[in-house]
Amino acid sequence: MKKVLVTGGAGFIGSHLIDSLLADQVEVAVIDNFDPYYDRSIKENNRKEHLLHSGYSLFEADIRDRDEMDALIAQIQPDAIVHLAARAGVRPSLQSPYDYTQVNITGTVNLLDAAVKYGVSKFVFGSSSSVYGLNDQVPFSETDPTLQIASPYGATKAAGEALCHSYSNCFKLPIVALRFFTVYGPRQRPDLAIHSFAKKIRNNEPISLFGDGTTSRDYTYVADIVSGIRGALSFELDSYEVFNLGNDQPTSLMQLVKTLEEAIGKEALIEWKPPQVGDVPRTWANIEKARRLLGYNPETDFKTGIGRFAAWLEEQSKQLV
Repeated sequence: MKKVLVTGGAGFIGSHLIDSLLADQVEVAVIDNFDPYYDRSIKENNRKEHLLHSGYSLFEADIRDRDEMDALIAQIQPDAIVHLAARAGVRPSLQSPYDYTQVNITGTVNLLDAAVKYGVSKFVFGSSSSVYGLNDQVPFSETDPTLQIASPYGATKAAGEALCHSYSNCFKLPIVALRFFTVYGPRQRPDLAIHSFAKKIRNNEPISLFGDGTTSRDYTYVADIVSGIRGALSFELDSYEVFNLGNDQPTSLMQLVKTLEEAIGKEALIEWKPPQVGDVPRTWANIEKARRLLGYNPETDFKTGIGRFAAWLEEQSKQLV
């Protein structure tokens, strides 16, 4: 791939992917609307090193704008599109499901249409473990049913996958859908649990834990996710495939808190609250298909990853002083 378009490329996962692509001299174009969901300065900081590369360009635009997406894909002429732009998160989707459908479904259709129209060679769709919903089979496999969606967010991601599958079938667009499992690491969004908990523990503020502490997530370090995306970009196909990108090592909520306490060197102040609507009891990725076909091999264990995240957060706090 000589030129790759990354939507949401100023965000958490996108900016790490771009680090990797630029290091390999791949030309990268980015579409990002700098949504005010969190402070713009965070995204500007994510991409500051990208500005040093002549092969990097950014277009500030909204994927919901159909005409603008058409014009930009025509102008950029990418070999591949990695579609990461999305409204993310289970709990916020309960408050604004309309916004989630507009961004995650309508925005995806706009990009798929432009990809077909302008002959893009490959489309990589950033999906989510949320499509598995209340699945009680563990670990989650790509062949498991995805009809027990637990949140509007999960529903929009499942719809995005269905659209991708249909476009691949009808228009012969090669598409890879990647189901990300709870990604963490440096640059993680400030509203996500690990980032929020870490800041509060550092500041001696209480953290809210919902349920009884036994819920678990397959936390996956961002560098491993990037390696999976790069594998998808290299994967040769002429139809549609879906892959789990996880760590195959679920961690309970209480294990998460203990690991953060060790990395930060402080004890958490915990406020227990009832389980939240839309939450699922566990996520756990079967990654054998990704290992076999994408060469995916997550290398970062949870303790190491949390240590790296805590070190990054410490450095960020020094820069703000």
